[in-house]
Amino acid sequence: MSSPQKRSWVEQVMGLPISLLARGPAARTTAADAAAHAVYRELREVDRTFSTYRPDSEVTRLARGELDWEAAAPVVREVADRCRQARHLTGGLFDAETPAAGWDPSGLVKGWAAERASRLLTEVDDADWCLNAGGDVVVICPSGEPFTIGIQDPGDPGAVVATVRSTGDAVATSGTAARGAHLYDPRNGGAVVGNWASVSVTGPSLEWADVLATAAFVAGDDWPRVVSLLPGYAGLGVHADGTVRAMPCWPSVTPRDEG
Repeated sequence: MSSPQKRSWVEQVMGLPISLLARGPAARTTAADAAAHAVYRELREVDRTFSTYRPDSEVTRLARGELDWEAAAPVVREVADRCRQARHLTGGLFDAETPAAGWDPSGLVKGWAAERASRLLTEVDDADWCLNAGGDVVVICPSGEPFTIGIQDPGDPGAVVATVRSTGDAVATSGTAARGAHLYDPRNGGAVVGNWASVSVTGPSLEWADVLATAAFVAGDDWPRVVSLLPGYAGLGVHADGTVRAMPCWPSVTPRDEG
């Protein structure tokens, strides 16, 4: 049997490499190419609105007091509401209000934006899709044939510590391996300092997997409880010493798992 048709795209958006893989009979069609470019347009528009690095973004203008919340775009107010929901769900472990930058929704926006943009891909018949936004992954598999998603080893970027075979669930990872101590603990206002190098979460929504992964990483040793705050989500943590701990419901583990 011949291998399925495949095509891939990658662009730098939101300061991250965002890759798309199409697989199936329609992977190399003009419809697939148009859908991929529509996804990148959507993500670039999100970046223009929510980037904390662009001086003209609505988030930056809100921080400088040049824009009132009442005048902000509806999508900005929607994200603010989602951030409040995330803070309530996690008991404050996820909080978009930061000591240094004020309102910074970056911890939610990447997963939310990637999940929202991925819906544009469903317009292409006969194609499976894997969208990887800097390590946060969402898949669409109308064929029913799963993608295998690797969980990066935070101690060795060229290795994986576990895999997930998914036909629809998303995977998000939070940690300090790629960007250093960039996450803050809302409980004390300082950088997250703990024994865990990363926490990965898989579940039906990339937005909420991303939120739970961030909150779980902040929680430290209590991370499994945080992942369990929503039904249908599972977590895997990599300890600073390299030990891998998977929740019982995690769909796939490696021999390094503690059990």
